[in-house]
Amino acid sequence: MTERLAIVTGASGGIGFHTARELAARNWRVIIASRHRNDGIPGATWWELDLADLASVRRFARRFLDGHGRLDLLINNAGVMALPRAVTVDGFERQFGVNHLGHFALTGLLLPALLAGDQARVVTVTSGLHRRGRIDFDDLMGERRYSKFGAYTQSKLANVLFALELGRRTPLTSVLAHPGVAHTDLARTGNPFRSALIALARLSAQSAGAGALPSLHAATNPEVKTMEAYGPDGPGERRGNPTRIEVSERGLDEGDARRLWAISEELTGVRYGTVTVAE
Repeated sequence: MTERLAIVTGASGGIGFHTARELAARNWRVIIASRHRNDGIPGATWWELDLADLASVRRFARRFLDGHGRLDLLINNAGVMALPRAVTVDGFERQFGVNHLGHFALTGLLLPALLAGDQARVVTVTSGLHRRGRIDFDDLMGERRYSKFGAYTQSKLANVLFALELGRRTPLTSVLAHPGVAHTDLARTGNPFRSALIALARLSAQSAGAGALPSLHAATNPEVKTMEAYGPDGPGERRGNPTRIEVSERGLDEGDARRLWAISEELTGVRYGTVTVAE
């Protein structure tokens, strides 16, 4: 059997770490793509990637394409949550820039290798909170009005729109995963935005390892089909075993998906029809 190759973003800790570790245990060759180094997973190697810097994304993609002809699995896992307003190196609102635009650019730049893979998959990690999100096309970067929570839910809705549109535009198996509520450092990247919500999350949270199960299911289960979404089967999708879930009506809006895709190509300079990794 040909060795299977996977990239997992943000896998130096949290859900991504457990996802990468389990894939490596299943004899995948795994590249941990993150800002923070982690060499603690046998069968995995760490490559530097900063999704808040498009130059870093391009360097990573060029390095990969220079050394590998194909990629079997890309898990767009990295993310930030509920931050005070800040911008990326390229001037994008940080949550939208990291959670959506960085992954949009990375996937597009790696597209030649993904298309060369054997039934390659792209798993994009979203959140059940995407259902509260809306894409503010008139103020995507929160320059006029900014809410930490609103910017986060917008970015998670963008993940959904992107993953489904990727499934429409390419032959790749593009799948969504929602981890539920898990004990990770993600919620500590910003100040608590709603004390009652934080308290509920702490009471109902599952382990980071359990939170990785929907991603692993989406990545490896042979019955998974493109444009499906998976999350926990427990009450409120907060915890439990992976099951097929539905996304919001806004997430299914093909007009918004096409509009967001065009804007994302313009902002990142990554056009899927003419992919180049030259800086």
